[in-house]
Amino acid sequence: MGASNGHLPRTSAALREEIERTRADLATSVSALRVEVAEVTDWRQWVRKHPYTCVGTAFLVGYLVGSRR
Repeated sequence: MGASNGHLPRTSAALREEIERTRADLATSVSALRVEVAEVTDWRQWVRKHPYTCVGTAFLVGYLVGSRR
């Protein structure tokens, strides 16, 4: 079955090694994603990077909420 599609059949040791490599890659990717999500969702970081935009947005939201009756 494996030889008919051009690939050599894998040994169980090779499969286990590939699974472990994949798990390690996945763990690294998940860790990097967690860090990135934490940075993107941290409002303090947004204010540090874009203080005028944040103040302007806060003013606009306050105006819109305050002008409703």
